[in-house]
Amino acid sequence: MPELLDAIEIETGKNPTASMIWLHGLGADGNDFAPIVPELRLPKTAIRFVFPHAPVRPVTINGNARMRAWYDITDGANRREDERGVRASPANRDVPIFMAHGSYDPIIPLVRAEQSRKLLESLGYPVEWREYGMPHSVCPEELAAIGAWLVKVLGP
Repeated sequence: MPELLDAIEIETGKNPTASMIWLHGLGADGNDFAPIVPELRLPKTAIRFVFPHAPVRPVTINGNARMRAWYDITDGANRREDERGVRASPANRDVPIFMAHGSYDPIIPLVRAEQSRKLLESLGYPVEWREYGMPHSVCPEELAAIGAWLVKVLGP
């Protein structure tokens, strides 16, 4: 059995009836998005939010610097992500996925995010995709869309 990752857990009420796993970006940890929970303006539904911390590993694109990363990101024009690492991180195919990206992201080009979405969809993952006119960040419209998506997938 794989080792469990350290994580931050936030429950919005007693006896949660649903859980949401929220993954952070390269070099960050679960603390990156934990403060966003109140911004989602969810109804009084009790939800458990889990913000796991990715393992610390060398990341090729950053000169093999050790940092939190879900998988290695290699360098070069024909770069391919660490397939084994990627496959180990989205194991539950029936779990709905909300994926958003900034169209002006200088860190991860939009085309790379679109390729990730298409790959997940080709593997049968249910992905709801949103694109926002922003850089590598989070905007209020995105938070509102995440809140609406949660209400939709969790039901009444």
